[in-house]
Amino acid sequence: MDTVPETHSADLPVARYRFDDVVVDAGAHTLERAGQPLAVEPKVFETLLVLLRGAGQLIPRDTLLDTVWGHRHVTPGVLTRAIAQLRDVLGDDAHHPRYIQTQHAVGYRFIGELVEDPPIPAGPDPPAEAGRTPVETVPPDPGTVALAPEAARMLDARAGPGPHRRRLDPLRSWLWPGLALLAVALALAPRIGHWVNSSPTAATAPVAASIAVLPFISADAVPGNDYFAEGLASEMLDALSDVKGLTVAAPVSPQLADHYRRDVKALGQVLGVATVLDATVQHEGDRVRINARLSDTHTGYTVWSHSYDHDTARIFDTQSAIASEVATALVGVLPTPTSTGLRKRLAPTRSVAAFDAYLRGLKLLMPDAKAADGTTADAAFLRALSEDPDFARAQAGLCRAEVSGFVNRKDASAFDRAQAACARASAMDPSMSEVNLALGELFDAKGEPGKAVDYYTRASSDPPRRVAAYVGIATVLSQQGKAAQALEYYNRALALDPRNGHIHAHIAYQHYLAGDLAGAIASYRKAVELRPDDALLWGYLGGVYIADGKFDEGENALRRSIDIEPTYAALTNLGELKFGSGRYADAVDLQRRALKLDSTDQVVWGNLGQSLLATGDAAGATRAFREAAMRAQRYVDVRADDATTLAALAFYRACLGDAQSARQLVTRSEALGREAGEVALYNAQTFARLGDPEQARKRIAIAREAGVAAYRIDRNPILRDIAKGGQAAVTTQ
Repeated sequence: MDTVPETHSADLPVARYRFDDVVVDAGAHTLERAGQPLAVEPKVFETLLVLLRGAGQLIPRDTLLDTVWGHRHVTPGVLTRAIAQLRDVLGDDAHHPRYIQTQHAVGYRFIGELVEDPPIPAGPDPPAEAGRTPVETVPPDPGTVALAPEAARMLDARAGPGPHRRRLDPLRSWLWPGLALLAVALALAPRIGHWVNSSPTAATAPVAASIAVLPFISADAVPGNDYFAEGLASEMLDALSDVKGLTVAAPVSPQLADHYRRDVKALGQVLGVATVLDATVQHEGDRVRINARLSDTHTGYTVWSHSYDHDTARIFDTQSAIASEVATALVGVLPTPTSTGLRKRLAPTRSVAAFDAYLRGLKLLMPDAKAADGTTADAAFLRALSEDPDFARAQAGLCRAEVSGFVNRKDASAFDRAQAACARASAMDPSMSEVNLALGELFDAKGEPGKAVDYYTRASSDPPRRVAAYVGIATVLSQQGKAAQALEYYNRALALDPRNGHIHAHIAYQHYLAGDLAGAIASYRKAVELRPDDALLWGYLGGVYIADGKFDEGENALRRSIDIEPTYAALTNLGELKFGSGRYADAVDLQRRALKLDSTDQVVWGNLGQSLLATGDAAGATRAFREAAMRAQRYVDVRADDATTLAALAFYRACLGDAQSARQLVTRSEALGREAGEVALYNAQTFARLGDPEQARKRIAIAREAGVAAYRIDRNPILRDIAKGGQAAVTTQ
């Protein structure tokens, strides 16, 4: 009996399946027949995916029950019902099947003639196989963003597997290769996506028994308590997504909600839902008052409303009561299993204190989040786990927070902590979408794109995680130089939330990678227009201005970022701007200010070393370069394929007088064949410090040929004389 083998996380699932006139898109979670969408329950769709992934092989009933339902308190009848619904929507006959064959009392087999799109490869594109169609690039929907033709050609022309660029930002390398790496914060934002149409004014027919959950409003007088209200809305949305027969929109951004909150009818047209749930949340001592309201988007009238005034300890009961009453109002009396599942989803921990800390952690994971008491996301999740060690969602959140630290600051110790947290979360509940999203980010950070896309795809089956998963897949594709496919997924995310500034920033970065600085500036300006108080986005805009040689505009944007909230990235980049203009003392001051905020990033230590060296403080520069080298070494011990960090480490070694190690690292960085311009610029400086002007000039030529702007060499005090035919500055022992 040819049963399907066990599926492992490393086996990359196909994104799209085709048979006859049917198209199944695993990533988008859609099923179409003859171009028309077909509605099936989530578990029914998952059943179809399992059958398709094992096409031609017999899949035992227990395997299907374990994979789709977790075999928890589920009878075989639910599988029989799911197969019957699939046959109904596909037009299949159980007695004369074309697609799903039953082997009685054993299992099921997909027998249709399947033509599947190939999975996203982890390396170079594989040769076409007989019977398979090439990956189809879906054109952007109206209102989405496409790269300029010349920019797209620049990326598509790249040879080989493409660069393994971590989520860099134009802030990193506008002047000389040593600016802060920060763009990862964009992709690690939780619940970044929101299910709306590609145009905020587009009208969509509401789906019966459908709902959008608006961000709840905090009525607390205490500043900073909005995390609790927003977190409750997210938890409510997650729970309602599990209700059979109810279509639930993914999270609505605060900007969109604020824009339409007083016009429920218009919001219903934008979101394509029949009802909207909103609420206000207020704490008074150890009590919490929630005023909830369900509105009909067709009439604008209130369908249901209720006020809850309970002890904080009963918050889980209050959530369950709201969700149950809303679901009952929309889809009738809830079956007992659904009600039980709803309560479980809304009570993920036995501890109210753990739940409060978890909600705070989610808020702090947002890229522009700031806590008045200095609490960080990882600290909040650790506090939640100290209250409840079995809190799987908090464990997944801790993994995501540590991955952010690893990629954002290149903190190698954070990677070890991330791996441990993800392993514990997976052991607690491997089917949880939060866990799959965290694992996607972990493997993305580790440099294993196949596994990353596998987990991102799994996470995308849950509406609250869908857009974050799309952004993750797009980032993997971008790192591989697959510009068109990356833009497709970014545009999918943008279609789900057109007013999300961070998605516009992702698209801006794609323009930047393609050398389209005008397009990057336009997209970053759109991002800050949508989020004018976001310090990170102003910092990104400053980076591209400077990359385009617009130094005054760049400095203004960086200062705007610092005025909103001083971050180490904006400070170090402003310091590099001062360094390039010869104001070395100002540069030293800004780098030291940056390190007071975060001392874990080797790039900032390298920037400080350069600035101190220029002021004549050789001893201080040596101490800074030692710190930079130590941190860079720890990072490349984990990510040996990061060519730019290897080249940076070579430069630090040269500044410390270790010529042999520096030359070996130059060879390693260049052998990877990635990020040619940035690597060449670093290596030119390394040879300049080693007193080898001929090799330095060769790297300068490579950098120019790779498209590095002339001013990045002309404003660099180490390279400008060599570029003009002068001699190198030899390092001292």
